[in-house]
Amino acid sequence: MKINTKVRYGLRAMIDIAQHQGMDSTLQKVIAERQEIPIKFLDIIITGLKNSGLILSKAGKGSGYRLTRNPDQISVYDIYRSFEAELALVNCSCPSMECKRKDICPTKDYWFELNHQLKQLMENKTLAQLMNEN
Repeated sequence: MKINTKVRYGLRAMIDIAQHQGMDSTLQKVIAERQEIPIKFLDIIITGLKNSGLILSKAGKGSGYRLTRNPDQISVYDIYRSFEAELALVNCSCPSMECKRKDICPTKDYWFELNHQLKQLMENKTLAQLMNEN
């Protein structure tokens, strides 16, 4: 499994916005510079985060981006879901997939448990925790 670039950059952008939340809204070009994310790619990231309701934009004086919730209420999984479907390490762990071997598969339980643990790890880590760790 590999976490895609949108998720990784989205997490960095969210931490940047959260770290500067009290000062004013954060401009996209400033986020791009601080996080070394290409501005055109950051456009895609910002759109995903806005569409998922994690950030909002403010126009006019003090324009830029702000979090819609406190950093301790936003999980890594929330950010992951801004760019990816439900976590499914293997096809049979995806809720929309029906595996014909599910009743006889000797590895199914292992994959389901691994998927559950990874999802839980992402759900339990908040933006606030990441900010405090670094």
